[in-house]
Order: sequence, then C-alpha cells, then structure tokens
Amino acid sequence: MKSKLLLTILASCFLFILISCFDHKPSKDNISELNLTKMKIIGEVDERYQSFNIEMCEVIGGDFWIPYNLIDSVRKNSNRTGWAALKWEIPSINLYEKKIRMLASALGPAYVRVSGTWANAVYFQDNDEPKLASPPEGYQNILTREQWKGVVDFSNAVDGKLVTSFSICDGVRDENGNWTPVQVESMLNYTKSIGGEIEAVALFNEPSHASHGNAPKGYNGLNFAKDLVSFKSFVRIAAPEMKIIGPGSTGEYKGIELARGLSLPTVELLSAEPKPKFDIFSYHYYGNVSKRCMGSQRPEDALTESWLSQTELSFKYYGGLRDKYMPGIPIWLTETAEASCGGNPWAATYLDSFRYLEQLGRLAKKGVQVVMHNTLARSEYALLDHDTHDPRPSYWTALLWNRLMGTKVYDTSALTDGVDVFAHNLKNTSKGIAVLIINTQDSEFSVAIPSSAEQYMITADKLQTKKIKLNGEELKLTKDGELPAIKGQKIKAGELCLPPHSITFLSFSEN
Repeated sequence: MKSKLLLTILASCFLFILISCFDHKPSKDNISELNLTKMKIIGEVDERYQSFNIEMCEVIGGDFWIPYNLIDSVRKNSNRTGWAALKWEIPSINLYEKKIRMLASALGPAYVRVSGTWANAVYFQDNDEPKLASPPEGYQNILTREQWKGVVDFSNAVDGKLVTSFSICDGVRDENGNWTPVQVESMLNYTKSIGGEIEAVALFNEPSHASHGNAPKGYNGLNFAKDLVSFKSFVRIAAPEMKIIGPGSTGEYKGIELARGLSLPTVELLSAEPKPKFDIFSYHYYGNVSKRCMGSQRPEDALTESWLSQTELSFKYYGGLRDKYMPGIPIWLTETAEASCGGNPWAATYLDSFRYLEQLGRLAKKGVQVVMHNTLARSEYALLDHDTHDPRPSYWTALLWNRLMGTKVYDTSALTDGVDVFAHNLKNTSKGIAVLIINTQDSEFSVAIPSSAEQYMITADKLQTKKIKLNGEELKLTKDGELPAIKGQKIKAGELCLPPHSITFLSFSEN
C-alpha cells in the first residue's frame, strides 16, 4: 500500500513539472524577448560548415581507443604497457555499408577528412596485388588501393569533398633526408583515375606534435618550412585546384592538458624561413584529454560556461596567429570533439550535444568557416555508435543543424546566463531565420517569440542518456533502419517555455 502511495506521489510530482513548464505563465517582467528584426548579419560560413573526420586508422585498420567497458578485460589479456595498453586492433571500416552511407548522406554536403597520426607514416600500395605483409622501410602502416577507393566512393556517395594529409616519415625521403613527392603523386593519380578529387590537403597531421607523429627525429620549424616549399611546388603543378591547408596545430592555448605532448610550437612553424603560406589556416581543438589519458574533465562541468567557452579561447589563440602571419585567409577547425583520446564516457550521451552545438554556434559567429567533428563512427566521441552505427544524440542534433541552419550568421546574445541563442538564415529560403536556443540551466526559462514558428525541441529524461526526444517523441531509426520523418511542431507567437537542459530549434519562415 505504501509503495503504491509513493508511486502516486512521484507521478503527481512529474506531472506538476510538465504542467509548470508548458502552462506556467510568468509575469511579463520575467520574460526575455526574441527580437528578430534587430538581428544583423555578421558573416557567412561554408555550405559544408558542419563536417566530419574518418581517421586513417579506421580506413586501414589498426590501433585505436578501447571502449571504456572493455578496457579492463582487454588489458588483462594483453602484453601491452603504457599508452599502448589503451588501444586495441580495430578492423578496417566498411564504407560501402548502406546504413553508414545513409546517415552520412543526411549530413551532406560536408567535407570528409581522412587523416590523423596514422596518416603521417602510411604507405600507399599503388597496385592491385595482395596487401604487403609489412610496410616498406621508413613506413609504419599500409593503405591499399581498395581501401582508398572505399574512401573516394564513400565521399562521392554522401555529397562529400575529400580532405586529407600525407606521409611525413623517413619513408618519403631521399638519401639526404629531403621530402619527395613519390607518395603524393601516386595517391593523386589513383584518386583521379577512379573519379575522385581531393579538395584540400595538409602536408601532414598536427606538426605541433611532430615528435610522436612519425616525423623524422629532431624535426623542427626549418624542416617544416623546407618540406612545405617542396610540397607546394609539386602540388601547384600536379593538382593546381587543390587547396593547401595548415598548419593544423593543437593544444597551445593556456590551460589545456594536451600541451603535454607539444614538441613544435606553431609560432616556430610559422616564423621559419621561407615563411609558410597556406590557402586555408587550420587548427585542431580538444578541450581536454579523456579519462583514458588521465584527463581531469568531469561530467558535472560539461554545461558550465568555463567549459563551453574554451572553444573560443582556442580560436582566439589560433585566429590571432592567422591574423599575424596570414591575415584574411579562411580559417577551418579541421579536428575537434569532446576530448582527445577517444572522448570521455559521456561523449556518447545527450550531455555532449550541448558542447557540440555551442561549438558550432560560437565559432560561426567568430568567422570560422568549417568545423570537422572527430569522428563519424569510432570511439565514444563519434556521431554514430562504433558497433551498431546507430545515431547517438549528437548525430540527431547535427541532423537538425544541417536541416535548418543556413550559411548566413546573425549577431545574437545570450538571453541570460546559461541560455544561449544562435541564429542563421533558414536553410534553402530567402527570408526565413533559424534560431537555436540552448538552455543549460537546471530550471526552465521563458522566452517571448515574435511570430508563429516551427519548433524542434530536444529533451531527455536525464543528461547521460543515449535516448533523446524531439517534441516529446523518442528519436530513433524506423523498423526498416531508415531515418524517421523530422517534423516540427507549429507554435504561435507568445511565450515559449524552455525546459531545463533543453535544445530548441525554431524556424521562422519569414522575418
């Protein structure tokens, strides 16, 4: 009897919370107004602004981060020690899988970046013979034609444009240690022969961490400048339309724990003679290292302004270097996620959706042209589950961003502390506006909207869950494994209650 009474009380409390959110009418003095007429356009992003990475390690198969739930069991049966004990062998990803192509296509158009540390020492086996038993001297791994064709075909199928980087290891150098284009030439020729094209390329991945990125021993800024000259000289003739991006550094702004692996500061890279020049200035950003690598980030900090604003601090540092050394060229964030080393356990949950969208919104206002999330489908920070390829919460929010947020960026400000607003033109319309309101507060918040709109409100029963709701209905694939219809809910002008920890997209067809 007592248990039945307790359940009744709990149910009543839950009903009261729902009623308070959707029917509560606070006084007008406590309502913030969303004024669309005062919003001014402050910039424009690339049509492929929201993009993603597929690690070279995933393409060729190799050591990648062990899922948290398997770390202990894998370690127990492994002879690995140190950092190597945090990784295990993964198979090559099947980029012809219908499901992954369908889900990736829904995020198009996008840039598909295939790079990472493994790309720095990969040998492209430019023939159709069986895969070599081991890579040639100076290389550490092998990329076959079949695997690279999978990347090219995938990119073409999902309305993607390829971005990559090449080997920098001893294997690509002559007897005097000079960089040679032999591998670049092979990959460019083969890519073209199968109907592919590389849109943009870096000399190599993360030169700021060259000492453990397979660069030659003692690699420094002068080596980088010299290699870049040789690289550009070849590329400008072999593929003149291909953009050269760089430097792709990471972890240098104050406070980030990734700085522990820094071996070549970006200032040294950019100030060496002859001065490096790129078509696009690129950088990487991770707010911290994950628990795997002894990071200090806690889930209770994930919605704080100090955490969410770090993406702007990183941009300020690298954007400042762009302005000093190459003013006016576009700036891209070519690799980012919740945390490095595969992400924290909660990166796969609703909790990280806030960081994901805040990052997109904040950087668009700062003038960043492209943001490439790491990864599409591997480890905790991936948009898709690494085993089932089912969408994770961040995928669903990415899908909504892609459906609604256009390329023109409006100037907006927070409604109050913990309630942020971002606005773009409504995608595929000439007059509409798409507004994203993110409530990271523990309490509801009311806003007055000026006209009728379509509402796409994301909520969840708890923060660390993989199940989220759109306008009260759980988002999941259909029984046939297809994406469900993504429908907005018509709402009228007036007060709109934003539940605690909610993400709300509003589309206004005319402003």
